[in-house]
Amino acid sequence: MAGERPDAIVIGAGPAGLACAAMLGQRGLAVSLLEKAATVGSVWRRHYARLHLHTDRGHSGLPGLPMPRSFPRYPSRAQVVEYLESYAAHFRLQPRFGCTVRTVEREGGGWRVATGTDELHAPVVVVATGWADFPHRPTWPGLDDFAGPVLHSGDYRDPAPYAGRRVLVVGFGNSGAEIALDLAEAGVATTLSVRGPVRILPRELLGLPILSWAIAESWLPPGLADFLNAPAIRLAVGPLGGLGLPIAKKGALRMIREDRRVPLLDIGTLARIRDGTIRVRGDVARFDAGSATFADGRQEPFDALILATGFRSDLRTLLPGAHGVLDRHGVPLATGTLTAEPGLFFCGQIPSATGQLREIGIEARRIAKAATLPQPKS
Repeated sequence: MAGERPDAIVIGAGPAGLACAAMLGQRGLAVSLLEKAATVGSVWRRHYARLHLHTDRGHSGLPGLPMPRSFPRYPSRAQVVEYLESYAAHFRLQPRFGCTVRTVEREGGGWRVATGTDELHAPVVVVATGWADFPHRPTWPGLDDFAGPVLHSGDYRDPAPYAGRRVLVVGFGNSGAEIALDLAEAGVATTLSVRGPVRILPRELLGLPILSWAIAESWLPPGLADFLNAPAIRLAVGPLGGLGLPIAKKGALRMIREDRRVPLLDIGTLARIRDGTIRVRGDVARFDAGSATFADGRQEPFDALILATGFRSDLRTLLPGAHGVLDRHGVPLATGTLTAEPGLFFCGQIPSATGQLREIGIEARRIAKAATLPQPKS
């Protein structure tokens, strides 16, 4: 491996990395696919057990290989893993497992990729690491004094360890809402802390996956599409007054475009909130050994905390010398297209209103096309 010089290096063997490696290979490039875990799709393997895609099968296949028609409309976590394995086999991708990339730095007209043990060199590098390795863990006064288990949603697997406990799930994104539902359906006393304004969508609208509507309206300005969709969405979601859920002023598409925040696709959590199975509280003000005090002054006892507070990728350490490609938080400014650094690409790093897996496929094809054009000199 020392001194190896492929045509392109792809970092990460999740959906984005597999798609990019396959599309680059189809264009005749020799690709080195590097993955720090021991398998493809490692993030999907460690997601919580009940997880299903929130986007439909027909819009979630990677380029060159649709998801099997035998899968349900919304495939399970295990089925996604199965599909990623078959995708790698179909395109004869052979990732280098156990290969952790430390830094990617400019070297002449190309790039030097340093791993824990060696270096590779290539004119093209695609960073397809996703954001699941960057859990965001806010701090609150007294959190260190809380006596029960505290874990991030990325470490949650199933409700079994919480039987007989009072659990507070902090955060009302898709993970928080589904984890709360998972706990509640298992009979666990569950409370959701909703930290700020939310936007809720049905997973299906008028019998069609909500993603189909977003794709059909993608040519419209997000604000206009949100306005047109609002009456049907209100009818599908139902009244939200009195549930303790502050509703965002922005519509779902504007929220994704402007704030990079994904709205909640409800799969049953609202029904459990309405019937009282899941309780809703506001933001947390502080913790002590066995309780949480909320912003409204209410104090309640809890035995465990699950922080469904999202992920925030920070690639500044990976790309110490790159200029004009990351914002001040280390998040790529653009994904799936040319960047300010010739030969450097990102894939799947920014939330998409038209489905993350679908967007990954579009980006992978675009990257492969751009990577095989003459690269401008840096």
